[in-house]
Amino acid sequence: MLIISKNKKFFLWLIIWIFLFNSNSKSIEPSGSDNSSLSGYVMDKQTSETLVGASVYISGTKLGTYTNKSGYFSLRNITPGEQTVIITFLGYTQTEEKIKFKPKEGIRKNFKLEQGSVKLGEVFVNAEKENDKREITISKIDIPVSQLKEIRIGGEADVFRSLQYLPGILTSSQLSSGLFVRGGSPDQNLVLVDGTVVYNPTHLFGFISTFNSDAIKDVELIKGGFPAEYGNRLSAILNITQKDGNHEKIKGQATLGLISSKAGLEGPLGNGSWFIGGRSTYFDLIKPLIPTDPQNPLPGFYFYDANAKITQDISDIDKISISGFLSTDALNLSSGGVALNLDIGNRLASAKWTHIFGSNLFSSLIISGSHYLNNFNGDETGYQFLINNYITDYTLKGSLEWFTSERITHKFGFEITNYQFGYLENFTGNTDSTQPGFNGGSTNLKIQDWNYSAYAQVNYSPWDLYSIQMGFRANYWELSKYKSIEPRIALRYQFQENVAFKAAFGIYHQNLRLATEPDFSFFDTWLPTDTSLPASRSLHYIFSVETKPSEEFDLNFDIYYKKMYNLSELNMTNLQPQKLSQLFYIGNTNSYGAEIFLQKKVGRLTGWIGYALGFIYSQFDSINNGQEFRPKYDRRHDLKIVVQYNLNESWDFGASFIFQSGQSYTAATSRFQIYLPEQNIGRGVVVPSQRYGLRLPPSHQLNVSASYSFKSFGLPSKLMLDIYNVYDRKDIWFRYYRTVNNLTTVQDVRLLPILPSISYEVKF
Repeated sequence: MLIISKNKKFFLWLIIWIFLFNSNSKSIEPSGSDNSSLSGYVMDKQTSETLVGASVYISGTKLGTYTNKSGYFSLRNITPGEQTVIITFLGYTQTEEKIKFKPKEGIRKNFKLEQGSVKLGEVFVNAEKENDKREITISKIDIPVSQLKEIRIGGEADVFRSLQYLPGILTSSQLSSGLFVRGGSPDQNLVLVDGTVVYNPTHLFGFISTFNSDAIKDVELIKGGFPAEYGNRLSAILNITQKDGNHEKIKGQATLGLISSKAGLEGPLGNGSWFIGGRSTYFDLIKPLIPTDPQNPLPGFYFYDANAKITQDISDIDKISISGFLSTDALNLSSGGVALNLDIGNRLASAKWTHIFGSNLFSSLIISGSHYLNNFNGDETGYQFLINNYITDYTLKGSLEWFTSERITHKFGFEITNYQFGYLENFTGNTDSTQPGFNGGSTNLKIQDWNYSAYAQVNYSPWDLYSIQMGFRANYWELSKYKSIEPRIALRYQFQENVAFKAAFGIYHQNLRLATEPDFSFFDTWLPTDTSLPASRSLHYIFSVETKPSEEFDLNFDIYYKKMYNLSELNMTNLQPQKLSQLFYIGNTNSYGAEIFLQKKVGRLTGWIGYALGFIYSQFDSINNGQEFRPKYDRRHDLKIVVQYNLNESWDFGASFIFQSGQSYTAATSRFQIYLPEQNIGRGVVVPSQRYGLRLPPSHQLNVSASYSFKSFGLPSKLMLDIYNVYDRKDIWFRYYRTVNNLTTVQDVRLLPILPSISYEVKF
């Protein structure tokens, strides 16, 4: 007999109420009003792909909105009569259409925009002042995907690498594509692909991300103060939407590069479309051609990823999409009787159904599954060992957007997730279950957890110059029996025509913890919070000034303070922990700072300049003698410059520059010698000073790129050249102390030198 706890009953009833609320409602107009409404989708005219964030407004009025993640919009309280509807989207020609509205009439109409040229400076009208009546966004970065694709590192257009060139986003080194956002670590960022969580979003142990830029339609990054629909992370949100595919005709694209090659194909299917794309390295194919030293053999390595999506319009009010994503990294090394193998991978699948109950009520339901695996095994002259870790989640979540009026918008939603964690260690010397003597391993953990969440949010604009957004999120985690209520609030005041003040406060909790060694994170282990530890918690305080000094420029200022409680650092001294509290040290972190961001989105010259001043301090009772210290990734000054220039129809040029304070490291105060009994040969051991008490020299780097567009075999083609680290600045990856000789020496491990790269792209 199924027994449902009181906590589960509360969340189940809340979920039922949210999803049945207004489920059979029609368009709702204010009583006694003769006003009309307009709703529909905004799409690309050539492909019928929906456009996320397109502006729709009524000329000569203050009525305006923007399309949501599904490309849908709803405008309320339109005065009857003939009105001019204006639709704009960056990179597309502005569209105007006259529509005659009858009293109390609800019109549903889709708009298709012609692709224009951002580079030629076509007019782009930003209806953000009206958009904030739908949802106040603070610390949100809005960079078109077309610009992100032009930032290339080692021949790769990489989303994570591009985002690292924004202020307030730090890295542990130039080799890492992890995002350290305003004092938070990468595991504190919620990374979503079509609504599904990705647990390991990197290839090459962090050098590039797992996301094929050609498969991405929209990238949303929120650096703090995110709304109630997002939860179970402390720092930031990265929400990626994959392309639906071309509804009109079959098209394709292929790129051949030095690191990897990729291809994509899309086309119509039934009353919808499909897209499939893939990317792979081929080092394993060329490795046999490379001369090697038998004493220092090259490791075997490859990675690949694949994206697929099918979208169908079931009716005028129903759409379904099924999407999938997978990635794999594999490394093997054999030398001196030792064989090592490492496999890391993600497997994602989701199905999404969107339904329009009325012109003012939009719903979505997502069923998804995500699986992350990490397998490390080896054989040392017959002695076998194995470490295996995985996390699997199955999630059901739904949301309702109720466009009540031009001044009020509601959002409701729920999320139910089943987690399955597995961790296996086998150091018995026999990992083959078919062989005699196999005993299953020294540690074999399987843990299950259920998470329940529900949220509600209202955005209200009582006057033209003021908006307020209030929301809350309720969570219950079964394994830890932890309940939390997370209030969120955001305010907006239109100080002048092109100057807006924003402020936000929010409380956030995180149930998952990542067990990883801070310097080398090639083997990450995700674990749930149990009753032995409290859930992690953060508080965000943000104040922002958003300005538009001219039609082509945006200039924004952010000041933030973030307090994080119950964070974890791996305890390397406890080799056989019996519970989670024995595996981690627990402490708190404060981060605060200011950011300035100048951006130009249109014209032949585009790009941005960003500067951030940040302070991060951590305190753990069991680390650094309980004294406060700054984490390794604290970089006080952070300057980023990105420039892209379109010379003509054939030539494009780009450059990116970064300057950061050096990362922190732990110095040594002295050395002593350890001798084995009755041995004269010893080993030197250094005594560390204050944890991360010193800084390495500043880090800086210049990258340049050029692309030439032409036709090959009658097809649009592009030849791309980029030079990574132009002036060959070999930054320090980490510093250590060499004690094999009597005299202790300081050794620096340097990062990559200058790396030129070339790639070729063809569209068909």
